[in-house]
Amino acid sequence: MIPYRPGDDVGPLEDWPFDNPASAYVIRAGNPRCSGRIDAGGPGHATRLGIWRCTVGSFDCTEQGDELMTILSGRCRLTDHASGKTYDLEPNDSHFVRDGTRVTWDVTEDLTKVFFGHKAGGY
Repeated sequence: MIPYRPGDDVGPLEDWPFDNPASAYVIRAGNPRCSGRIDAGGPGHATRLGIWRCTVGSFDCTEQGDELMTILSGRCRLTDHASGKTYDLEPNDSHFVRDGTRVTWDVTEDLTKVFFGHKAGGY
């Protein structure tokens, strides 16, 4: 078991720039910076588990893989472009996003989440 609880130190993270062409990032507002770490799975695997952090700002992206996330700290609004639905997320909230979903992340407080992802063809 890899424990992640709101308020706990998640340890060191690496810079994760907005440079994956498949995600087609578009910065909408501010200067958001992301970092993260893969703790299990990852490249060449169908699943991955890790931590992701983003500073305040807004951006669009296409999600890569089915993902279940739980917010550990911070706040954001996630908007699904296809349905127009918005989801206000804060610590202890969990949310599921399907592979290929185009979303807008409006990060209003520096955000940290734990995630479990699955991509049928592998990451």
